Amino acid sequence: MRPATATAAAVTTILGAGAAAVAAGRYASDAALGAPSPRPLPGDRRLTVHAAGAGQIALTRSFAALRPGTYGLAGRGVHAVVGPVTGTAPEGSADTVLRSLERVNRGSLQRGAKVRMTPELHTGDPLGALGLAHKEVEIPGELGFLPAWFVPGARDTWVITVHGLGTTREHPLNVLGFLHDQQFPVLDLAYRGDEGAPRSPDGLSHLGESEWRDLDAAIRYAVRYGAENVIVHGWSSGAAMALHAAVNSALRDRVSGLVLDSPVMDWVTTLRALATARGVPAALLPLAVRAAQGRTGLHGAPLLDTSLPTALHAPTLIFHGPDDTLAPWQPSRELAARRPDLVTLHSVPRAPHAAMWNADPAGYEEALRRFLTPLM
Repeated sequence: MRPATATAAAVTTILGAGAAAVAAGRYASDAALGAPSPRPLPGDRRLTVHAAGAGQIALTRSFAALRPGTYGLAGRGVHAVVGPVTGTAPEGSADTVLRSLERVNRGSLQRGAKVRMTPELHTGDPLGALGLAHKEVEIPGELGFLPAWFVPGARDTWVITVHGLGTTREHPLNVLGFLHDQQFPVLDLAYRGDEGAPRSPDGLSHLGESEWRDLDAAIRYAVRYGAENVIVHGWSSGAAMALHAAVNSALRDRVSGLVLDSPVMDWVTTLRALATARGVPAALLPLAVRAAQGRTGLHGAPLLDTSLPTALHAPTLIFHGPDDTLAPWQPSRELAARRPDLVTLHSVPRAPHAAMWNADPAGYEEALRRFLTPLM
């Protein structure tokens, strides 16, 4: 081959490989961050319904089906709530798990239906789901108006709830009844990328690193309408938003407490876990990280490597456990160890990401009650 021809072929090969790498990186970052909420979290395996009725449901035996606690069960046209495991039984060739069936919120559970377990127990708004009167409010944010549910209460400290990955503002309804019983006004926020909220400019999740500014807008709204202080209760990337707001908001002195469920504190680790669980080959994971950096501006260090541990001033309760595969709990343990004066870690075993309440509702609410009492 002539030198000029060989050079041209080599350049073409390099350019082709480069284009393929860019395309692979975009695919991988889209798989991890690109879908709008809600979307099933990776690891939420589909289960088959083998039988349902008389307060009991039989599901295909799996680690997910054997989780302790109370979960939503979501499938095409159906949403139900299942309680604890009541037993296991073989049915034909299928090994099944029996759980209590607490209610069917929508549709019907037909034999053979494919469903997933989800931390969201409720569908609809606070009135329809819990019988709680509320107002639909709009919060002015930097990208446009953000919808939120406001449930009034007697106290002048408000709780702002912020859902996370794979869920919607229906997820905080799990604890809304408890918070209402404690007489807290609650502002349940939808933020960029959610239904009814402005679209993120790039269409991707930033795992809290830009979304926190929507929470900042909610804090300003709460103070404008009568809150003396706010407590932020966030899940997953919503918990990361809470940490960013607690140290970066101009109104951070009004943040009197944080409740963090499965906080995302190392975005690279979570991004890699999301991409892996959604089928991105291991060889493409570095490309996914670089593509996400280029497309989202996620160049920041993990939160523990920033000024956050020293800048944090608000009492903080973390719910997290060793079985979270999307936001490993080691950063939560480290933050609690570095700031024992402010941070309490409540460990929850056998709970998947953002489902610490589901695994042990009574224990979760008791820990939450003890934390909130001095902040009332």
